[in-house]
Formats: sequence, structure tokens, C-alpha cells
Amino acid sequence: MNELDLWWLTPLLLALLIGLICPATGSLLITQRRILLANLMAHSMLPGLVLALAFNLDPTIGGLISGLIGALLAERLSQRFKGREEGAMNTVLAGFTALGVLLVPLLQARVDLETVLFGDLLAAGSNDLIRTAIAALALLMLLFVHYRDLVFLGVDPEGAVAARRPVTQIRFLAIVSTALVVISAITAVGIVLVIGLLCAPVLVHVERSRSLSDLMLRSAGTGLLLCGGGMMLAVAGDLPPGPLIGVLCVTLLLIRR
Repeated sequence: MNELDLWWLTPLLLALLIGLICPATGSLLITQRRILLANLMAHSMLPGLVLALAFNLDPTIGGLISGLIGALLAERLSQRFKGREEGAMNTVLAGFTALGVLLVPLLQARVDLETVLFGDLLAAGSNDLIRTAIAALALLMLLFVHYRDLVFLGVDPEGAVAARRPVTQIRFLAIVSTALVVISAITAVGIVLVIGLLCAPVLVHVERSRSLSDLMLRSAGTGLLLCGGGMMLAVAGDLPPGPLIGVLCVTLLLIRR
């Protein structure tokens, strides 16, 4: 068997890894009622991606920095507009997305917006796999060090503050971990569809899970099936994997009992 026969192996491994870490991260965000932050970060990465590509830099670094800036700005504005946090976050989301689209003609950047928005899993290489493995390691470290506090924040965020837990530090680390997961997932499913992988596998298990760890394991298993199955169906049917995985996420919610 030659290398051409195994061209799909790296994309498949990447799809499986993303299928594990996205729902696990989504479990943290949904239980803490902060899933909008992930959607905001995904869209906030667009200006950084465009800038990096325009100046021949690593787009992952540009997207990561831009996504973190967007998340931190949204956090600051949410504190200013108490009780109207969703409005502030949606405004930042829209502004960063518009800035990214505006930078394309301004910088005359050669950017394939369709790939950025919807992913290109079949073109993934070893570097993408390494970046995703780093994101997985960051998530594991966050869980290992702060699991109890993450549970506390999900159950009673005000109580966590009153108990003088390092809430600000933990939320910042969670933002960084989420940014790493999102930027790695963008390779597979793009900015638009990554939120589906963060949410759908979690939503079908959240009411039946007995603990955060149980929810994360169940969701990761479902995400593994979605991404692995979507990848193989895409190869068999000569279809783009990212959009197909996005459709499978919606289908999962529709058939859930």
C-alpha cells in the first residue's frame, strides 16, 4: 500500500481528535452558560487569519491572537453592560466578522473565504494534527488542575466568587483553551460550523448525565462518531466533510429522543 492509498489517514485522525475535544469543551461552556463566547471567538479569529495570510505569517497564530482579543473585549463590555451581556457579545461578534471581510480587499489578501468559513478537512496536514494535539493537551491540563472549580462555576458561579475561588484566572484559562480548540477545529469545519460541534453532542446528553465528567465523556463519544462518520461519508460520496458534519449535527438534534 503506497502513500497515495493513505492520503485520507491524516484528515481522519484530525477529524477524530476534533470530534473528541470540541464536545468536551462545549460541555464546559454550556454548563457555565458561556457557549456564546465560543461562537464569538470563532468569528473574532477572522481578522487575525486574514492579516496573517496577507503578511505570509502562520494563520493559526494570527487567528488565535485575534480570537483572544475579541473574547477579552467582549468580557470587558459584558461587565459594562450588565444584564445585556448577549447584546454586547453579539455586537463584538458582528464587528470582528465585518472587520475580517473588510480587510480582504483593503490588504488585497489572497484568502479563500469559503475555506475559512466552512473548512477544508481533506487538505489537512501533519501541522494541523500537531496543533490540534496541543489544544487537546491544554484542555486536559485545565481539567486536571481546575476540575472541581469548573464544576463549582457550572453549578453556582456566584457561590464560587463568594468562596474566593480564582474565578477570573480559571475563566481566562478556559478562554485560552477554548481558543486553541476552536482554531484547530476551524481547519476541519470552518468558522461557521464549529459551533455545531461544540453544541450538538452536548445537548443530546446534558439532561441524562450525572456529572460534568460523565457529560464530557458522553459528548466526546458522540462527537467522535459524528466527525469520523462524516469524514468517511464525505470520502465515499466525494462531498466536503465540514458542511456534511454540520448537517449531521443538526440531524442528531432532530432525531434525538
